[in-house]
Amino acid sequence: MTIADRLSALGITLPPLATPAAAYLPYTRSGNLVFLSGHIAKQDGKAWVGQLGSDMDTEVGKTAARAVAIDLLGTLQAAVGGDLTKVRRIVKVLSLVNSAPRYTEHHLVTNGCSELLVAVMGPAVGAHARSAFGVAQLPMGACVEIELIAEVE
Repeated sequence: MTIADRLSALGITLPPLATPAAAYLPYTRSGNLVFLSGHIAKQDGKAWVGQLGSDMDTEVGKTAARAVAIDLLGTLQAAVGGDLTKVRRIVKVLSLVNSAPRYTEHHLVTNGCSELLVAVMGPAVGAHARSAFGVAQLPMGACVEIELIAEVE
């Protein structure tokens, strides 16, 4: 299956490149690496607000991280001129999870992003290194923010 076939089978339409909300670029390229700025989870076009372990459970957080992955893929698609087959490898994902002090399932929330990247890009391209951190707060109260580094042609 192609990337387009996998997206279609999953019922996913990638969003267009979003306009940054502050003084930064949505992505930058250095050599064969593309660095995507952090994307916050959105629900109905607005920040998906919540704190894991307080007013949001792990499964909902995982769904939010999956939504971030879709937005990241949209940005990555723009960064490679509209053709995701130019992505050689998802190198690294960094996930920030807005969480209560005793919450310990950041890695499970982040799986929502990681699993979708592998499902769309295939294991050879989509499997990646990653870090998942709990933080006290994120912009606009978002529950999850994720950034990504990819190697491209």
